[in-house]
Amino acid sequence: MSKKKNYKYYSKIINKIQKTRSKNNKNWMDLLRLAFKENPQDAKKIVKGIFKEDKRISKLIKQLTLN
Repeated sequence: MSKKKNYKYYSKIINKIQKTRSKNNKNWMDLLRLAFKENPQDAKKIVKGIFKEDKRISKLIKQLTLN
């Protein structure tokens, strides 16, 4: 596969990922709004846990990219 074909191929896939992620991000935000509306105290605990795990993932990604 030539570089130009390669780029087009990957670009199409990346565009599909972007579309899917944007839909999923909207779903996440809707869920977050609902959680804070219905039960803010429990929502805070859950979001704090998600944030903690996201930080752990970020550290692991740093390890991958620095080496």
